[in-house]
Amino acid sequence: MGMSSRTSRKVVVLKGGPSAEREVSLSSGQECAAALRGEGFEVTEIDAGADVVARLQEAAPDAVFNALHGRWGEDGCIQGLLEWMRLPYTHSGVMASSMAMDKERTKEIYREAGLPVADSQLADKVDVQASHVMAPPYVVKPYNEGSSVGVYLVDEAANGPPVLNKDMPQTVMVEAFIPGRELTCTVMGDRALGVTEILTDGWYDYDAKYKAGGSRHVCPADVPGEITAACLDYALRAHQALGCRGVTRTDFRWDEDKGLDGLILLETNTQPGMTPTSLSPEHAQLIGLSFGQFCAWMVEDASCDR
Repeated sequence: MGMSSRTSRKVVVLKGGPSAEREVSLSSGQECAAALRGEGFEVTEIDAGADVVARLQEAAPDAVFNALHGRWGEDGCIQGLLEWMRLPYTHSGVMASSMAMDKERTKEIYREAGLPVADSQLADKVDVQASHVMAPPYVVKPYNEGSSVGVYLVDEAANGPPVLNKDMPQTVMVEAFIPGRELTCTVMGDRALGVTEILTDGWYDYDAKYKAGGSRHVCPADVPGEITAACLDYALRAHQALGCRGVTRTDFRWDEDKGLDGLILLETNTQPGMTPTSLSPEHAQLIGLSFGQFCAWMVEDASCDR
């Protein structure tokens, strides 16, 4: 149930919501709404709270631009609600969204598709804090949250296991730390757009990801042609293996000492950040699309899965 070109004039932008990434989503949503108005759409912005169904019914949009991040917004929950209401929406559907949010399930799908991933395991928070469940260096993170909220790097010099924040879930993912450079690639429909290298001082955390000046982007990445080609290929294959649609962004680590063998997929974001400093809009610019045109494409691509 797709929207034919330029029929989706009335658009609701869903933003905010109750997740840990609320502030980022409010920023993304505001920017996307402004860009869509600039492209001639009639836009209503809705902060997705408990009254979201009533607000959507009142707005009666032709399409919904999903600018939510984190739980409820990118894990299949809001997608299911929009399916129920028969409202075409941007980005991935229920199944792909929920699978991409489950980092261990994502890795199983990557492996089945022949894509390279880091060794990892799910573990109880109590066990992770009691002793090293994997030889350092390793990373501990929630297995079903977005962004880098609550990510712990345990390096080889660590005397003991990490002390985790009380907000971390009972089950966490412990993943071998992959040294090297941070690369990322956006997929739009059936096309991989480009590769960016993210340069940060130290660990690429939540602040570096979202605060101006927190990280520098080199776009396109200054890496060998075979690495760029592999990122484009792997990102598209990951998007397809997970059953994604619309726009996704897949993150990599590349240990250049190992050449192509050093390129590892980390995760696929089904709701990549959509502010002017975000990575995916920069990739769209590589193929000549303005931020407004990029957002408009997503609205035209909006659909229901069922």
